[in-house]
Formats: sequence, structure tokens, C-alpha cells
Amino acid sequence: MFKIIIAEDDVELRQLFQSVFIKNGYVVKAVSNGKQVLEELDKNYYDVIISDIMMPEMDGYELVRTIRESGSTIPIMLITAKSTFDDMRLGFLSGSDDYMVKPVNVNEMVLRVAALLRRAQMTNERRLTIGNTILEYDTFTVYSLEETIVLPLKEFLLLYKMCAYPSKIFTRQQLMDDIWGYDSESDTHTVDVHIERLRKKFKENSDFEIVTMRGIGYKVIKK
Repeated sequence: MFKIIIAEDDVELRQLFQSVFIKNGYVVKAVSNGKQVLEELDKNYYDVIISDIMMPEMDGYELVRTIRESGSTIPIMLITAKSTFDDMRLGFLSGSDDYMVKPVNVNEMVLRVAALLRRAQMTNERRLTIGNTILEYDTFTVYSLEETIVLPLKEFLLLYKMCAYPSKIFTRQQLMDDIWGYDSESDTHTVDVHIERLRKKFKENSDFEIVTMRGIGYKVIKK
């Protein structure tokens, strides 16, 4: 069960966020500022941080910078009432992984957090084996009996995602959200283009095949 820590100085919002994530199966700790987040991280493990920006004692920007300077890669989502591009840019430059503007759609927030956790899990596992084929995350390299191929980042993440769940069908929108992010300006045709490139590169692979589910999306099957 994933553990989330939420930093929000507005009591009603804090209670709302906490309630929503508990209902979705998460273990939740709610605090009112960034300093309390750091105190909690010293005592307990958490899978993701959700933080408001404008808070007393330590704001969200300072919290994220402090965490990243410590070497931690824990996924962090910032939530703020500030909606300008410069505010969003500052949020990402500080080291956050996602950014939402109030008023927040809590259902969308739950989906975004799930996507952050999936990407973090992919990164932490580092290596995936399917038959005699090995996908090595640190180098974006695929080793097989036929050949060794270094892939561009997006192609590697797509293949890694699907190979991690053989026979699972992924919609184009799921792949777009997980690999390109919810805020991407690209459309789902981008997924099709990258899939075709992967097919050409691995058409001789003896361990897996990328299958099109017409009108839905794609899946990887073991041969």
C-alpha cells in the first residue's frame, strides 16, 4: 500500500485531499507546512509528496529544493493558486515532478499521483527481463540474442512499460499520460509513431511482439 504525505495549510483542503486518497486505498499523513514534511521524512518512508506552495515556515519551492539537494528522487506534486507560466516554470525548475493549479479536480489529482508512482516504479526497478531479452533502464539499452540496441528515451520507456505487463492492453491515452505526462501538448498519434519505430527495430526479436488492439491501443505478448 502506497504512503502519501500531503502538505497544505488550508485545513478544509487538507482534510479533503486526505479523505480522497484514503478512499482510493492510500495511507495518508497530512501536515500544514514544508518543515513538517521534512520532519516526517526523517522518521518514515513515503512514496510521494503532495505539497501546496504558499505555506508558513517553509513554502513548497523551498521544500522541493531541500529534498532534491539531499539527493532524494521521491515523486513530488506541487499544488498552487498561482496559474502563470512563470509560476509553473519555477515549480518544475525547483525539482517537482508535476504541478496542479487550484481549484484542483481531486479525481484528476488521484490519476496524476498514480502516474507518478508508476513512473517512479519503472525507474527504481532499473532492469526488466522478458525471455532472453533484457531491458536496462540506466542505459536505455535492450540486449537480446539477436542484437543490442540503445533506444531514444521515449521509445525505451514505451517498450519498458509494456514489457513490464505482458498481455496487458494499454490505451494510447494511457501510454501518452504515463510516458509524455498529462500536460503534454502532443496527441496520441505520437504513440503510434513511436510504436512503429519499435516494431521495425524488434521485428526479429524472438521473445516478444508488439500487438495492435484495433481501436484501443497496444500490448506486448511473449512468444
